Amino acid sequence: MVSSDQRRRQLAREKFERQQQRREEGRRKTRRLTVIIASSVAVVAVIGAGAYVSLDGDDAKKKDSADAAASPSASPSASESSAPEPAMKIDKEAKYSMSMKTSQGDIGIAMDAAKTPHTTNSFKALADKGYFDGTKCHRLTTDGIFVLQCGDPKGDGTGGPGYTIPDENLTALGKAGDDGSVTYPAGTVAMANTGQPGTGGSQFFLVYKDTKLPPSYTPFGTMDDAGLKAVKKIAAAGVTGGAADGAPKKAVTVEKAAVDKA
Repeated sequence: MVSSDQRRRQLAREKFERQQQRREEGRRKTRRLTVIIASSVAVVAVIGAGAYVSLDGDDAKKKDSADAAASPSASPSASESSAPEPAMKIDKEAKYSMSMKTSQGDIGIAMDAAKTPHTTNSFKALADKGYFDGTKCHRLTTDGIFVLQCGDPKGDGTGGPGYTIPDENLTALGKAGDDGSVTYPAGTVAMANTGQPGTGGSQFFLVYKDTKLPPSYTPFGTMDDAGLKAVKKIAAAGVTGGAADGAPKKAVTVEKAAVDKA
């Protein structure tokens, strides 16, 4: 017999997955419309002037960034992401750490570079150019799933870097149970995605209490004690409007993020 607590967690997970799917479907419809409009404009330009206009490199990157969707749910699908992920520059044999100075306290994250080289390399490349600086942790969940989600430059769950990275380390938390989930222990830091393989971008979530989720979110780091304590304090203040899923009542801004060899 399924207990009420198990049923509640199951419903929370199902809601979590439905939100991801709806956001991805909406993003795809918007992208298709954009492509249709752009194609129509291009045809008119060719007919009227016998010439075409292409985006330069910077404009193309801006468009990719604007189109990129993310959420615990997050990022565009790999097939629709045109920008390449950053070239591999980290030392896969070394240990790395991510430090985040936030408006609610400092959070240190030990990163497993050997098991998650693509994720670690991407985070270092983004942090080195100040990508995370000034961004908000836009989503807090306090029932069934216990995470704080960050890494979206748009602050609404739809932003990303314009490229995707492969899933990594998915077997680290063990084999999924009968309910299709594994436990992400408190302190775990994992990639958000759209619910589809290979759709991680820049969004990630911080687990502040043991949470059951499908083993499809790359676990790439662990918070230090001070960081976990800070996130628990944010969670204790609740969600804006009294809901169980939404913007944290204690607004969280990442003032500075850096990834360095430990």
